[in-house]
Amino acid sequence: MPTNDATAATTIKPALRSVDDALDTLLAAASALPLPALETVALEHAAGRVVAQNIYAPCAVPPHANSAMDGYAVRIVDVASGQALPISQRIAAGQVPQPLAAGTVARIFTGAPIPVGADAVIMQERAVVTEAGVNFETVPQPQENIRAVGEDIQHGQCLFSAGQRLSAADVGLLASVGIAQVPVRAALRVAIFFTGDELVTPGEPLPEGAIYNSNRYFLRPLLERLGCVVTDYGIVRDNLAQTQAMLERAAAEHEVIITAGGVSVGEEDHVKAAVQACGELDLWAIAVKPGKPLAFGKITKHPASTAHQAAFIGLPGNPVSAYVTFLLFARPYLLRRMGVQNVQPTGLPLSAAFAWPKADKRREFLRARINQNGQVELFPNQKSGVLTSCAWAEGLVDNAPSQTIAPGDLVRFIPLSALVN
Repeated sequence: MPTNDATAATTIKPALRSVDDALDTLLAAASALPLPALETVALEHAAGRVVAQNIYAPCAVPPHANSAMDGYAVRIVDVASGQALPISQRIAAGQVPQPLAAGTVARIFTGAPIPVGADAVIMQERAVVTEAGVNFETVPQPQENIRAVGEDIQHGQCLFSAGQRLSAADVGLLASVGIAQVPVRAALRVAIFFTGDELVTPGEPLPEGAIYNSNRYFLRPLLERLGCVVTDYGIVRDNLAQTQAMLERAAAEHEVIITAGGVSVGEEDHVKAAVQACGELDLWAIAVKPGKPLAFGKITKHPASTAHQAAFIGLPGNPVSAYVTFLLFARPYLLRRMGVQNVQPTGLPLSAAFAWPKADKRREFLRARINQNGQVELFPNQKSGVLTSCAWAEGLVDNAPSQTIAPGDLVRFIPLSALVN
């Protein structure tokens, strides 16, 4: 029975998946796969890596009671006598002190061990040194200005649980307990390539009608910051056979393939057909702005082995859409593949310094920054081809579907610092 155009269009047009539903799909798929193998790396290479086993402190920090400042180690009972007290020893950091003799004080410096017998440290600003000895303005409280053993870290304390991603500060903490080797998950091998006859590599002449490939130059460093080992296959032309061949080649040696471009529904967008020819698609078209044409699936056919599967994430070609959808969908997927459980950034409730009177039916992520008054302001041009907005922005305003915003309204602001590292 013939159908009218409206009915056919309704049948063919895919239903848009919500942002939360799409992210749940990606994270469930990542959680269902085995974690990367455990490997041990030197401490200096551990930042950004994901802990594979719980890490416990082999010693306390500090390992001995020490002075919190420059001053004098004293016995409180002696200070309370009000007498001038002679200096019996001088203790610098790294030295081993003698027990503190009764009726004396020890000149001590920040970080130096507390001598046996001393029960407080008086800062040097509250001491008066004379030929007769040292007088003090006040009588200290017990343990005043003394850092106790294990005040920072207890011996045997769990420092990091499996699945935590190490920051630079975390690595410093591991160094403070003497750990030199760290058990982490092996880095994910990620292949990237970019589709489009119009793309030109920076440094080459720009023909009429062409554009420079900007996606490559932010996607690769974003992946490397996550600790991924990246293979960059460059630009693939708008050709179905070439796209399929590249997918199969990339799948042979990588756990994940990420592309940018070619995931829309134009006649020269071949990624969807290529993925379906050598694998399957689980996700296509998200109710998000920017970035509706986002694809997720797997590649199962390639020359090496039919047993191996590589996950596929197809990002939009518009640079803002590629940037935002990578942060919102690809980044949490990759982190979950590496064993990280907490992959969602924390949003901040801040006051809007702008009006957004024309809401979209899709959930919007607006490029924004915090002004000097602590309010959120928007980049003036929010179009998906304006990469300047991403370079200018300090975060994204997460705006619900069909939600208008008036000045002074509270908005959810997601700092880019929580998304790009």
